[in-house]
Amino acid sequence: MRCVLKVAVIALALLAGVPAFATGTEELDDPTIDPAPCLAMAAQPDQAERAVAVCSRLIASRKTGREDRIKALIVRAGALARTQQVDRAITDYDDALRLDPKQPDALNARGELWLGKSDRPKALADFSAALKLQPDHAAARANHRALAMELERLGAQKAIDGKPSFNCARARRAVEKAICADRDLANLDREIAATYLRMLQANNNAKPAELRTLKRAHEAFLATRNASFGRPGYDLRAAMKTRLQQLTARSD
Repeated sequence: MRCVLKVAVIALALLAGVPAFATGTEELDDPTIDPAPCLAMAAQPDQAERAVAVCSRLIASRKTGREDRIKALIVRAGALARTQQVDRAITDYDDALRLDPKQPDALNARGELWLGKSDRPKALADFSAALKLQPDHAAARANHRALAMELERLGAQKAIDGKPSFNCARARRAVEKAICADRDLANLDREIAATYLRMLQANNNAKPAELRTLKRAHEAFLATRNASFGRPGYDLRAAMKTRLQQLTARSD
């Protein structure tokens, strides 16, 4: 009985020393593990699944040196990203950057994955960090510029979201107050006004009679909207959507 207990204690002690990333089938202390096959997979983007398998063994080995481990993590991260295993790929980039934070390529690659997950703040942080390390990093610079422009556009959209084409502080008609009180109607009104102006600009060289016809059609829509709002059977939202469809069709 004492012998069995002693064996059990030794077994537990050995298990406690095995890293969390071990699978039980990997020879963690195998001195023959060669980093070359894994690192060569970086040049074979069409062999993603094989790259994951080959590099996983190298990463799991305690005999793998720091530099080779970093390279293997980056190669496997790229392969995982190509097989749509984005979260695992980000984890590998995290591990590689913990071992060496000064890697602009890895930062840019991780930023692209964050962007794919619509996490713009983390993506921007990674692109910025990559540029801080390497100001002439072309991919990071292009990504940073594109994301900054997108954020600026989103900010501009947010600033006008829920605001119609007219000043709500000066709204007097019941229909205008109703539009100001409804975010979707306000956005719809602004889109109608913008589409109408684009249509006029596109037809700037048209004959005066044609321009008058376009203007009168829009004035008629507004007059009908103002007079009909509040009457039984009149659907303001439907009328505005119909008008937008008419304008869009003429603009195409």
